[in-house]
Amino acid sequence: MSEAPKEKPKNPFKEIAQPFIDLIHAPRALWGINLAYLLEGMVYFGMLGYLAMHFSDFIFGGMEGADVYSHNMVMVLTAGITIAMFFLGFVADKYGVRRALLAAFTIMLGGRILISAAPLVFSPDGLWSPLHLMTMGGILLVVVGYGMYQPAAYAGVRKYTSPQAAAMGFAMLYALMNLGGYIPSFAFLLRDDDYLGLGIQGVFWVYTTFTLVALLATFLILTKKTEAAAIAHAKASREKEAEGKDEEAKEKLKDAEKKKAEERGFFEKLIHWVTHHPLTDLKFSFFIFALIPVQTLFTYNWFILPQYVNRAYTGWVGEYFELAANFNPLLIFIFVPIVTALTYKRRVYNMMIWGTFIMATPAFLLALGTNWMLLLGYLVIMTVGEAMWQPRFLQFAAQIAPEGRTGEYMGVAQLPWFLTKMLVPLIYSGRMMEHFCPAEGTRDPETMWFWFACIAMISPLLLLVFKPWAGKDFKESA
Repeated sequence: MSEAPKEKPKNPFKEIAQPFIDLIHAPRALWGINLAYLLEGMVYFGMLGYLAMHFSDFIFGGMEGADVYSHNMVMVLTAGITIAMFFLGFVADKYGVRRALLAAFTIMLGGRILISAAPLVFSPDGLWSPLHLMTMGGILLVVVGYGMYQPAAYAGVRKYTSPQAAAMGFAMLYALMNLGGYIPSFAFLLRDDDYLGLGIQGVFWVYTTFTLVALLATFLILTKKTEAAAIAHAKASREKEAEGKDEEAKEKLKDAEKKKAEERGFFEKLIHWVTHHPLTDLKFSFFIFALIPVQTLFTYNWFILPQYVNRAYTGWVGEYFELAANFNPLLIFIFVPIVTALTYKRRVYNMMIWGTFIMATPAFLLALGTNWMLLLGYLVIMTVGEAMWQPRFLQFAAQIAPEGRTGEYMGVAQLPWFLTKMLVPLIYSGRMMEHFCPAEGTRDPETMWFWFACIAMISPLLLLVFKPWAGKDFKESA
């Protein structure tokens, strides 16, 4: 028996550069999605980073519980988008990708106009004031638009590319999302009085304008003719790949399964769904919920970090807080391919333990003081840990799933992220900011971050303690 050839090691720098190489050679239809995706990433994360501050310091400024209410309002956006995608993901399938994208951008543009215009129409007057309600109306429109937008963008990549090029298309979206999320690091050039001095409200108008640019780019680049040509080309590629396969046998099997499903009664279907739901798999449920504590660190990027840096740090760090609040996407873009290339042969469960541990540990650095070097250390080390375990997250869910149920398990694997976006602001983030790092008064952010670090450390401890059970019979290679 001949010896199997050794797998060629991955080049981390090639992994970073490849999305850009692919982007240059991408077909016109993908450019229609990618350019808008870059702009939308910039707009979404840019406005999100300011939103808690906008509510707390402007809309609710001076009232008791301002930080708590502001974090709850941001939760409506972040958690609402997840719910909206669940209900509105069908739009692209039913009406077409191009129509769905144009409708989504139109709705989001309307929402951002409301958010930006609200301070021009009404004065701050606390909770449930006209200013608050108009802003929330804009946020709800953004939720609906984004719920249509992201599923449509991913559906477009799948629909416009051949099976061989699909992976490239999804990699480009990931890369562009992170690059878009990094661009708002320099929004202080628009906001700060030492530069253009537009303030947060003025920057909102800039982001709203870029939403219009994304809408026009989609309309002009992703034309009906371009879309039709891309779909035809991708369909031809798939048909060519399917040659030689027994399509008739597949159709018969599909018809038999459909007939069997139709013969079941409603209650039988319900009982089967409940008893076979992924969450009834105890190992899978443990894995899903054990990651919630460390995922709280993700939510701090928009719930905590902008306000914390602005309030707790003096000098240029606090003044230009955007640099810290938006540093993570750039680091993720750089570190994920490097770490993946260096560790892809490591055991998945061990990578989950070490990754969550390394991600949680640097939060203790911020418990030592408000020094910019400690802040930088936290951002860099935390992102290294994230790069170690986050790419394994869905892979773990896919590998633990029974044969033929991978998609179902992958969908449920998103549940902890949704819960984290809800639980963090509802339970403690706003209260912690108000108590330990208020806009005015005595501050003790070190204690706040100590508790944040303790919460995050629960994940690696759970994974380690239950490794003999949860990691048993699990595929070894990453």
